Amino acid sequence: MNEVLLRSLTPNVLGILVRRGADFAAAEDAVQDALVEAVRVWPTDPPRDPKGWLITVAWRRFLDASRADAARRRREDLVDEEPGPGPAPAADDTLQLYFLCAHPSLTPSSAVALTLRAVGGLTTRQIAQAYLVPEATMAQRISRAKRTVSGVRLDRPGDVATVLRVLYLVFNEGYSGDIDLAAEAIRLTRQLAAAIDHPEVAGLLALMLLHHARRAARTASDGSLVPLAEQDRGRWDTGLIAEGVEILQAALARDRLGEFQAQAAIAALHADAPRAEETDWVQIVEWYDELVRLTDNPIVGLNRAVAVGEADGPRAGLAALAALDDSLPRYTAVAAYLHERDGDPVTAARLYAEAARKAPDLAERDHLTRRAARLNTHHRR
Repeated sequence: MNEVLLRSLTPNVLGILVRRGADFAAAEDAVQDALVEAVRVWPTDPPRDPKGWLITVAWRRFLDASRADAARRRREDLVDEEPGPGPAPAADDTLQLYFLCAHPSLTPSSAVALTLRAVGGLTTRQIAQAYLVPEATMAQRISRAKRTVSGVRLDRPGDVATVLRVLYLVFNEGYSGDIDLAAEAIRLTRQLAAAIDHPEVAGLLALMLLHHARRAARTASDGSLVPLAEQDRGRWDTGLIAEGVEILQAALARDRLGEFQAQAAIAALHADAPRAEETDWVQIVEWYDELVRLTDNPIVGLNRAVAVGEADGPRAGLAALAALDDSLPRYTAVAAYLHERDGDPVTAARLYAEAARKAPDLAERDHLTRRAARLNTHHRR
């Protein structure tokens, strides 16, 4: 057992827990518990990443303690939760429409497509891009869904999982697409979180808030995209980040992990890093491994390849990428980035130019074209 290593890592681990929102005393207790566990486990099963191991175990100990404390306070506060007298606040019926369009007579994918088109206001093209299918295929799916529900009574609302999927896709389109729907998606998800005690609803709300917090820094004054690593973190909305992290911590403490909570955990790790160079990529890879287990979304594999490239080097990232289908959207852009990181500007420039031709929107096309041009200019010098 390397006690010197444990002592050297302790302040760093403690600082990370505090930055994530733990108060100092609770963080100290959690780190001490993790050190005790390390003394017990490491002699026979040493971790590959000692710092990452300590952070993970300490964070879990903190969440366990927070959960117990929250349960106690919840029991004490129940008596104060009776609603006061007076009329109920007015609310619109948009969220109810989401549930009604997610009708049990439809398959989940058809229900999502119909709701995005009928209530979310997205075009068939935008929905097709979100689902990685041709526009004609999506048009047929929406038409079939309309025919299916035309002869049934819309008195049986759909399930929460389908509505969450719709809200997630509406937010994504509003965050990066042609129509600004992000704020509306957040508003509806807040309504849903207030009405339903469900960890994945909380996970989705946390994910939206953490992504929305970075929105002001995502584009330059000329409208061009700014990659995450190059964003001015001083422009991030710290209030939204703090709220998102608090909501996420409460959801994770319930130990019912789902896709949106895992995605929010990754976003929280990015938000936690004061500088891009301090991002905890090892933990991010671990969360992507959880996402791979939870979902069959191929885009998760692409994002994981990038994270592996940051954590273990670009060659490892390229190896992870090689295991995926090269026809995936943005596959070529990821390959270009990893080749650039690997010191191969010629291949990277060619791939950036190829990715630009496949880009789904003008902003992304311009960003990739500039990447290719910069590498070509540098290579000619």
